[in-house]
Amino acid sequence: MKTHHPIQNLNEFRAAAFGFRLPRILLTALDLDFFTVMGTQTWTVKALAKALQASERGVDILCRNLASAGLLKKRDARYCSGTLGRTMLNAHHPEYRGQYLDLMRRQWEDWSLLTDSVKSGRPVDDQGPEDPEYRRSFTWAMHYRSLDPSKQVAKQLNLQTARSLLDVGGGPGTYAMEFLAKNPRLQAKVWDRPPALEVAKEIAGRKKHGHRLSCHAGDFFKDPVPGTFDIMWLSNVIHIYSPRENKALFKKLRAALTPGGRILIQDTFLLDRKGLYPAETNLFAVTMLLFTETGNTYGAKEVKEWLRSAGLAKPKTIRLRRGTGDWEGILIEGTRPYPSMRNTHKP
Repeated sequence: MKTHHPIQNLNEFRAAAFGFRLPRILLTALDLDFFTVMGTQTWTVKALAKALQASERGVDILCRNLASAGLLKKRDARYCSGTLGRTMLNAHHPEYRGQYLDLMRRQWEDWSLLTDSVKSGRPVDDQGPEDPEYRRSFTWAMHYRSLDPSKQVAKQLNLQTARSLLDVGGGPGTYAMEFLAKNPRLQAKVWDRPPALEVAKEIAGRKKHGHRLSCHAGDFFKDPVPGTFDIMWLSNVIHIYSPRENKALFKKLRAALTPGGRILIQDTFLLDRKGLYPAETNLFAVTMLLFTETGNTYGAKEVKEWLRSAGLAKPKTIRLRRGTGDWEGILIEGTRPYPSMRNTHKP
């Protein structure tokens, strides 16, 4: 379980407070399209500064810091990108994760408004998330973020007996597509907003098993569940909502599960009794404060109680192999019980 190093004196406080320095360097490199310009070539600082339309002094200092962070390799007086810079950070490479990188860049200024959000309890932008273009860009960012974890999860989850899956708030359908690839008899549906589903349809259209994915536009809380399903998959959904909203959603989904059907939840959970760790889970709660109306992060024990209160039996924790899946590699599962056999026969 990841924890912060405890801050016990002024020097440690200063070191933590100045932790913004490397992130700012990385984001400046993205602002300059540094890795795209650098590509696969080896550069002198002078030539690179000219290509970036930046000062030679500034590029020299930037390169030294990127090299010390492991993103560049230095050979004599020349620099070249490492593997990450040549691929996922380079717009000319097929593995480029552009929309996700843009999302990280945008959050720098939003986080500078944290004091305002703490005072008001409100997100920094009430309109942005509802804008169709923002939603589409965000959905692509989530696709790129989920590419590797979705493959890892699909390999470890046993869905062989399931025939139908609802990806609740599944956005690009990245997880649903991996579940379909692993389970040839499975049919899946993504339930989300129309701009997100445009991305899901585009991605499914590129895959040979994409015809087994359908999309349904709707609102979780206003619209009925679009069918009955063996599996309900919720990845990074519950942190968007309040406890009250999540309890209502679980109850609604439970009614649309087949007997023996399962709700599977992937999220970042607090795992200790005091609700302080992992540290990343509490840091992500700040993101929810900045960008959602009611979102937060929750304890695994708390989420299991919500499942029980919604009528789901035997909530349990599923631990994926270390270093796989999203966050800490933990899923929470709840099962709809089979109908009781009592009172089913006349006396």
